[in-house]
Amino acid sequence: MTNTPGTSLDPDLDLYINAVMGKKAINMVVLDVRGLTSFSDIFIICSGRSNRQVSAIAEYIQVNLKKHAIKPLSVEGKKEGHWVLLDYGHVVIHVFYEPVRAFYDLEGLWIDAKRIEAKRFLADPAKS
Repeated sequence: MTNTPGTSLDPDLDLYINAVMGKKAINMVVLDVRGLTSFSDIFIICSGRSNRQVSAIAEYIQVNLKKHAIKPLSVEGKKEGHWVLLDYGHVVIHVFYEPVRAFYDLEGLWIDAKRIEAKRFLADPAKS
């Protein structure tokens, strides 16, 4: 995947989005940051209602993606459960405890990033 706006997105983006939604993460936002930063192409931002849920969401994402041979380059904050950052290189997943997310306001910081409609990437439960 290249860092050029207008090029196609990662064909495996659905794996990341479905992993995020697997433990009932709330308020998921997918941002296309290609052309805005050199360290990633996609940010996925979501929240949990407690620090335990945040840690559980992050753990689920790791386990789920590992089944598809996708391993993070680094993981930070999972033990505390306030803001977990899962760095997969071209995709960076931020899992926040909701009040912490509001404080840091990544969506506001990356206001110029194009929002990606995540619903089109979600697995169809009827096909499972």
